[in-house]
Amino acid sequence: MEKKEIHFNQKHVDESWKDQISREKEDNQSAREPSSQFSALASSLGLQALMHLGLIAEDESRPPKPNIAAARETIELLLMLKEKTKNNLTSEESRLLGSLITDLQLKFVQLQK
Repeated sequence: MEKKEIHFNQKHVDESWKDQISREKEDNQSAREPSSQFSALASSLGLQALMHLGLIAEDESRPPKPNIAAARETIELLLMLKEKTKNNLTSEESRLLGSLITDLQLKFVQLQK
C-alpha cells in the first residue's frame, strides 16, 4: 500500500458563501427596516387607542363606541413602550412615539370633559 503525502501549505478556501450571505442580508434589510417595523407597531397601537376613544369606527356600518378603560390601557401600553425603549430609538422613532402619546392623552382628557 502506497502512502500519499498530504501537504497543507496549498489551501483553497471557497468564500463564495460570504457573498451569498451578504446579498441575503441586504435583501432582508431592504425588505423591512426595523425602524419601519417599530413605527408600524406604534401606529397600530395609536389606531387602536383612537378606536377605543370612539374617534374612529371599527366597522363603518356601526357608529364608533368609546371604551375608556381600553383606551387608557392602550395609552399606558404606549407609555410603557416609550419607557422600555428609552435610548434605543432613532430620533424619528422617538418623535413619532412622543407625539402619538401626547396627541392621544390630549384626546383622552378632552373626552373625559
